[in-house]
Order: sequence, then C-alpha cells, then structure tokens
Amino acid sequence: MPSQQGSPTVRRLRLGQELRLLRERRKYTGAKAARELGWSASKVSRIEAAKTMPSAEDIKSMAKLYRADGAKLDELVGLLRDAEQRGWWEDYEDTLPEEYTRFLGLEAEAIHQRNWEPQAVPGLLQTEDYAREVILATRGIARITHSGVRSRVEARLDRQQRVLHRPDPCRMSVILDEAALMRRFGEPSVMREQMEHLLEVSLLSHVGVQVLPLDSLHPVNTGAFIHLKFAEFDDVVYLEQLYSAHFVEDLERVAGYETAFDHMRSEALDEDESRVLIQRKAMLWRR
Repeated sequence: MPSQQGSPTVRRLRLGQELRLLRERRKYTGAKAARELGWSASKVSRIEAAKTMPSAEDIKSMAKLYRADGAKLDELVGLLRDAEQRGWWEDYEDTLPEEYTRFLGLEAEAIHQRNWEPQAVPGLLQTEDYAREVILATRGIARITHSGVRSRVEARLDRQQRVLHRPDPCRMSVILDEAALMRRFGEPSVMREQMEHLLEVSLLSHVGVQVLPLDSLHPVNTGAFIHLKFAEFDDVVYLEQLYSAHFVEDLERVAGYETAFDHMRSEALDEDESRVLIQRKAMLWRR
C-alpha cells in the first residue's frame, strides 16, 4: 500500500487533473484562464500536465477563478502538500533516467501491475547478481559508470523491498517468454540462483508468474511493457527502450495493451505448470 500521503508523483498528476477538470467545468480554455490569472498559457498547461509545481497562492488563485468551494480548495491544498513530499526513488535521480523515476513514482501507488517480458526476468523479481549482470550488459552502450551500475543495482533492490514487500503490496501479474529463462546473464551459478529466486517469489500470494513456452502460439509481437492500474487514476502503460522510455496514457491504446496481455496469458502455461518449467531451467543451469 502507498504511504499515508500516497505517491507524490501520483499526487502531482491528480492535482493537475483536478485543476483541469475545474477549468473545463467553467468552460474556460487554458488561454482564457491564463488571461484572467495574468499568467502565460504555458504556465496553466504545465501545471495541469504536472510539469510545473504550483505554489499555494497559485492554487488559491485558480480555485477562486473556477469558483471552487472551501472543501475543494482544502482538497487541492492537501494534494499540493503531499505532492511536495520526496519519494524514495528521488535519492537515485542522479543515476536513473528521468522517465524511469517517474515510473517508480507511479508504481508506488499502483494496485496492480501486469508485466510482459520477452528477454529477461523483470527487475522486481531479479537477484542482486542477476540485476548487476543485466545492467552491465548495456553499460558499454548506455555509458553507465561503475558507480552508476552500483547505484542502479541498489535502486533495484530498494524498489523490490518497497513494492513487493510493503504491508499491503500491489498485485503483480508477470508473463515471461521461455527465452528469458534461457538467456544467460553472468555465470551459470547466477542463472541458477535467479531461477530459484523466481520460484520463491512466485509463491507470494500477490505475485503470479506464467511462462509463455517457445512451442506455443505467440499471439502478439511486442516488446516488454508494464501496465499499471490505479484506484484513483487512469491506467498507464510504461515502455522502455535502449535510450529512452515513454508512457502510453491514451485510454484506447492502454486497453489495447490490456487485451494483448490477456491474449498472451491465454497461451501461457498456468502458474503451477510455469513453476515446473522454471524448476527444470534451474536444474539445467546446474550443469
């Protein structure tokens, strides 16, 4: 479960969303609201898009213009207060890509995440040694320093504790391509330990792991993605590439990823069958 205040990233987005809804209910365009407030149109746009943090006075001015009542103003000020808190991931801002830190902020308040991974075991389920080898595999391309590798490994382990092992954790549904269990990162001992850890984590009540076998039909040809579901916010899909990452927020496209995940899950082994296959892979890595 998120902290009492919730994720500051989500609170920033909700604050912008609430201000946009208030403006639209009063039939104001962004440009008209900006003129009335004596601001630039870009300031209104950036506040609503959570790209600029408004001040308490900004919130009061907007609430007055949109004729929000006292209860709504208190809600907005509360969101602003929570949005100003620091998230744990901000300790790693210097070494993590900006879009990834935003993802971590969203993940902190997700109630369910659905993860398709065709190439490697997902970060939340990685051992320390496997995580290090995965990061090292791209170091020469992405130009990550030794200290950067160390910081990213630390961030990954910190993320696991805060997401998988928080008091009321989100539901996690993972579909792994069988190839991800066979792709070697590091020595065979690293892979064996990773397979054993994957089996252990798959037994957690809030984690479901299924494997899409190589000899099954592959209903969707797509790269890795993570679909985050929230209690108070629209779903978001996170896509990560070699040099960049982006979010899919259009509801129709998000629904498409949800359908794609369901298709792959229908072709994947069930959880018990998947554990049997993972166990077999662990035994192979003993050789």
